[in-house]
Amino acid sequence: MQNLPRRTVLGLALAPAWFSTFAQPQHFPNGTVNIVVPLAPGDAADTSVRVLAEELAKTLGTSVVVTNRPGAGGALGANAVVRARKDGLTILFAQNSALTFRPVIEPQAVSYDAASDLVPLGISSRTPSVLVVRSDAPYRTLADLVEHAKKEPGRVRLGHPGAGSVGDFCIQLINALTGAQFLAVPYAGAAPAVTALRGEHIEGVVLALGALSAHIKAGAFLALVASSRVPEMPELRTMREHGYPEELFGVWLSFLAPGGIPEQARQALVGAIEQAVKAPAVGARLAPLGILQSYGTPAQQTAEMRDELRRVGELARKTGLVK
Repeated sequence: MQNLPRRTVLGLALAPAWFSTFAQPQHFPNGTVNIVVPLAPGDAADTSVRVLAEELAKTLGTSVVVTNRPGAGGALGANAVVRARKDGLTILFAQNSALTFRPVIEPQAVSYDAASDLVPLGISSRTPSVLVVRSDAPYRTLADLVEHAKKEPGRVRLGHPGAGSVGDFCIQLINALTGAQFLAVPYAGAAPAVTALRGEHIEGVVLALGALSAHIKAGAFLALVASSRVPEMPELRTMREHGYPEELFGVWLSFLAPGGIPEQARQALVGAIEQAVKAPAVGARLAPLGILQSYGTPAQQTAEMRDELRRVGELARKTGLVK
């Protein structure tokens, strides 16, 4: 070392700092994380992701913002994330409709493959689908509503949060199972559909319980059927319990990132999301929204997406929703 030129010695001394700055991957996150939500502001799911965003900001040590991109059954928001920079700073918080329903019902409107263009980061929560009417409606049971719809085919309107949504598929499935001809009316999210029902522009809606729970508890809406049992509503039955051979689909919510993000970013996001979802404070804040805290690993999320995509496709073909 003593025989080396002074400039060489200086260069060797600075080499570790230079290597660290230019050759090593940058720490993640190195900027604000943007969560794209393909739902209208005010939906219970939108509220839930804002609760999760607060926890994620603490865990990641950076700002986390939420951007609403509703429309096309979740496809608009999903497309925006697929096209985003692959740095992990833009991620998607989506209902299963954008991943497993929309691609089956309207494949021409979906320009992404959820299995290859998006990377699962974890399931956060679940909520059953529920068909409700106004509490002052003349029908008090599902049988009453179906009988009324059969007498006036195509005139009884049921709202849902967008074409290709879980609610849309549920309405078509109800039609196929009951022989009624409900008219499915799309809205840009659950909140506008709820507003339409309250304003008597439609006769009912099929939405996630999270968007309806407060209205049911307040006595404004009457729940007639659900995709699964709701503990706090023991009188509310499922389609099978009403004598039909198929159940409605429920809603699950999850995080995804554009395919091809750095592994360091993926691991950081997966760990932060698991920690946020499992936080007791999060569960306490989600429960009043009718949303069940229910973490699922990326591997479980992938398996559920594949299984549901298969089941949705089979049911869609069987009921004539697609050929």
